[in-house]
Amino acid sequence: MTQELYKKYRPVSFDRVNGQEAAIKVLSTFVEKNTIPHAILFTGPSGCGKTTLARILTKHLECGISDFQELNCADLTGIDEVRKIRQRMGYACMGGKSRVWIIDEAHKLSNAAQNAFLKMLEDTPKHVYFIFCTTEPNKIITTIKTRCTPIHLKALTPNDIRKSISYVSRKENIDISKEVVNKIIEVSEGSARHAIVILDQIIGLTNEDEQLANIVPPKAQAEAIEVFKTLMYGHPTWSKMAVILKALEEEPEGIRRLVLACARNTLLSDKNTQKAAIIIEEFRDNYFDCGAAGLAASCYAVINGR
Repeated sequence: MTQELYKKYRPVSFDRVNGQEAAIKVLSTFVEKNTIPHAILFTGPSGCGKTTLARILTKHLECGISDFQELNCADLTGIDEVRKIRQRMGYACMGGKSRVWIIDEAHKLSNAAQNAFLKMLEDTPKHVYFIFCTTEPNKIITTIKTRCTPIHLKALTPNDIRKSISYVSRKENIDISKEVVNKIIEVSEGSARHAIVILDQIIGLTNEDEQLANIVPPKAQAEAIEVFKTLMYGHPTWSKMAVILKALEEEPEGIRRLVLACARNTLLSDKNTQKAAIIIEEFRDNYFDCGAAGLAASCYAVINGR
């Protein structure tokens, strides 16, 4: 079976990670001084490199395969799994120098499960490391956040994603036009992983028009467009907007960036510029700490003309 491109070209060293120079400098210092914290919290938008950096750090910890576990909390949210970790964390290493747990999408852990981690983070054995990754740190209880070393990753720029696309295209001998690359960047929502997934989907298409036609915007884009159009046109009511917000499934920060993109395009088109400028003003601050509440507050401010 052919390996998916985003897995095949997932960076395996710090120097292959695009766009996270500040975070990599901090992590490299930890490695050089042999002072890697036993509990780390990676935060940042989807697809910016949180899990990738966690895996690279695990290699520097010389963790053997049998001593490594990666949990996706989208599937495992309860306390039972945390109890299993507590039972195992005291065991001696089987194939390396450390035991590492990567807790992905940690914000989806139940409160009971998060609280169960507290004692473990206070009394972590010298050979045990916990690396939490989340797009919504506001949903992580404060007592966990204060016990972790925070590493915030920034949203990837279009140029960061362009570098990733160019690298994979060159390695795979893929002939791709600038227009197609720009379209992939546009719909990838700042996620290098998503960009490479899209690239993988269209490499069998040799015609540029076919490639462009098959770059389908993700669900988040459709949801963001609905939010933007509701705010931008007509006379939206808060009750209508509340229904839309309750139905959203994508992360608030991704929605915010896409709404900003829609507002910017509208502002530059010389149509309804005043309303577009108001939306940009209310959506300019990120939602990393406030999540869905921040998105709701921005929409409320636009509708009620704060």
